[in-house]
Amino acid sequence: MLEKTDLKAEIAKETYKARMDELEVSLNALERKLWEKKIATVIVVEGLDAAGKGEVINKLILPMTPKDFTVYAESAETEEEKLHPYFWRFWNKTPEKGKIAIFDGSWYKSVLADRFDGITKKKDLPTKYEDINSFEQMLADDGVLVLKFFLYISKKEQKKRFEKRLASKATRWRVNDQAVKRNKEYDKYVAMAEDMLAATDTEYASWTIVEAEQIKYAEVKLMDAVEKAFTERIEAADKAKKPVVNGKFSKKKYEPKTLSQFDPAKEMTFEEYKEKKAKLTEELKELHGKLYQARIPVVLAFEGWDAAGKGGAIHRLTNALDPRGYDVNPISAPNDIEKAHHYLWRFWTKVPKDGHIAIFDRSWYGRVMVERIEGFCSQDDWQRAYREMNQMEKQFSDHGAIVLKFWLQIDKDEQEKRFRERQSNPDKNWKITDEDFRNREKWDLYEQAVDEMIMKTSTNYAPWIIVEGNNKYYARIKVLETVAKALRERL
Repeated sequence: MLEKTDLKAEIAKETYKARMDELEVSLNALERKLWEKKIATVIVVEGLDAAGKGEVINKLILPMTPKDFTVYAESAETEEEKLHPYFWRFWNKTPEKGKIAIFDGSWYKSVLADRFDGITKKKDLPTKYEDINSFEQMLADDGVLVLKFFLYISKKEQKKRFEKRLASKATRWRVNDQAVKRNKEYDKYVAMAEDMLAATDTEYASWTIVEAEQIKYAEVKLMDAVEKAFTERIEAADKAKKPVVNGKFSKKKYEPKTLSQFDPAKEMTFEEYKEKKAKLTEELKELHGKLYQARIPVVLAFEGWDAAGKGGAIHRLTNALDPRGYDVNPISAPNDIEKAHHYLWRFWTKVPKDGHIAIFDRSWYGRVMVERIEGFCSQDDWQRAYREMNQMEKQFSDHGAIVLKFWLQIDKDEQEKRFRERQSNPDKNWKITDEDFRNREKWDLYEQAVDEMIMKTSTNYAPWIIVEGNNKYYARIKVLETVAKALRERL
């Protein structure tokens, strides 16, 4: 892409001034329309050292309302960020609907500067490119406008700008040893940039190469492209058809494939439960301490039928853990802030740091169960969610996390029995609502959705564990044993 770029491109002073005046008015108006239509935008500005990223971004934001955009300057990972999966810090910075996030440097550092410095090995590049593309695709599929610019200058021009900066005490700090080295090995660095651009130039997040020998030309070209993209997205939003909301279930009587293989009526006596629980509690206490020392993160997701015993299983598990080393995240319907972001955003913000455990009482899988069945998302939304959730969990695993997902399985009669018990118990009737009974009427639909969910998202790096739950003692011990075994094997 870079080899065909004409670095001699420039713009006359008069033309530049006239066009910038037009762009300031136009971009201000378009920004307001993006806000009105709740279209989020991510703008990535990458490029060679001294290519003028800062100058171009300053011009771009000039006509914009400060409350509607945020500029993030890429820097070395903080100690806190290093303790999380790589994309954790970028998910935390994704904009809510209607707002703009501008990245001066970004996730591309891992496949360019880090590659040049030897931090990223060539063998790791395919996985990193895949993670980048999946991140951008998730945003784009959710309606985020993703724009990417690469500012390009010649080796001679880059050296000239370095010398100018080094000549002044005020700007000397902007030229470090690594930048000088990249100039000396310019061809090698540009070849790596070519690899990056080719591997991540997609239909949903394409690159625009900006010739930046003349900074005024670069400013106009980038802002022209932003204006065009804003206009096209707004026009597309005006023409967009209402998304199809359809759970897409078979009209024939559904025969369970996965869940039917498990007998929820497995038994365990209280005496056996008490003995095993005591041993497992002691073992988990010891394992949790070792887990922290080894800096291994753990993600545990609990799903299951209403009244299946998720809370009880989680309670027995946490009794064996150091409270300073875990968080329990009860997941309910998203609030207004969460709705303004990608549906996975609220889960990425709760990813545990290395050595800690995050427990989710219900999880991101609501997308393909309740949201699918109740029509809270479109057919396209829930159908692509299987891929998105697998990709997210793989990134957790690639970072070193243990990822386990539990489905607590009870039969319909046992659920009804527990519902009635809750209704008659003053200490528990707050747990039962009319909605629980309405959901019960859709048992067959949920059974089909759960079967499909397990088949499509149970992986070797993030398996589903079906927990036979009619007997609470048996279910709780199976959860404790499964977690202990996973920690033990990893350690």
